[in-house]
Amino acid sequence: MGVRVSSSSPSVIFLNHVAEIAQLVEHNLAKVGVAGPSPVFRSFFVKENILQMNLYLRYFEREALVKSVDEAIAFLADIDEIGMNAALENDIREYAASDVVFPKRYKVRPRVYFIIIKTEAESMQDFKEKKAIRSRNEQSRSAVERNSLPAVQKLNEERAGWYEGTMDFKRVLMMPGTGKFQYRDTHFVAQVKADSPIDCYNRIVEHLRTRVDSRSQFPSAKGKNFKYRFLGAAKSHS
Repeated sequence: MGVRVSSSSPSVIFLNHVAEIAQLVEHNLAKVGVAGPSPVFRSFFVKENILQMNLYLRYFEREALVKSVDEAIAFLADIDEIGMNAALENDIREYAASDVVFPKRYKVRPRVYFIIIKTEAESMQDFKEKKAIRSRNEQSRSAVERNSLPAVQKLNEERAGWYEGTMDFKRVLMMPGTGKFQYRDTHFVAQVKADSPIDCYNRIVEHLRTRVDSRSQFPSAKGKNFKYRFLGAAKSHS
């Protein structure tokens, strides 16, 4: 039986996260870093330069398409609820300057976010038209065509609804009475309301980061240790 995060508009339902296989790490976490198996959590970077990408920003009904990160910061700073500060500004500037291609969500408060999307569109109308065309194409695409898409493209394919995400990650736990720590291969399954497979992945990782040791290692969404399947646009919460 699933256990919901909250009784009001749950976005994550937990099914099972008990399958663990101990793997000893000969290291004391009082020291800097964690020795042991090579980290499997990696960021999603495409090895090519992205030049002159514009930024689309949206917070509820407020939206903008800007040509520089300074304009993006100014737009967000005008929204008092977002609470622009130095740390948030630096993070947005780093994202805009990076070669990360997928959209990024920023939490304003629990279950409330604003989103930034990198785009080649030169105007808001151009952005909307491209999005509408993409949406129509996605609706008409067959299951066979979806399976033929490259992994990164499938992860970023917008398809709002419920997903079942499965993740095998390395959880760091202390061994009682030893002062040492160990990795445990942990299997986690959740049903998530998300806008895309990568959104499903990000929501699961975001949830786990608040509940396990910060040195735990999460897999790449592109690797074999993260799997997902689309359950449908709506799901019964009974």
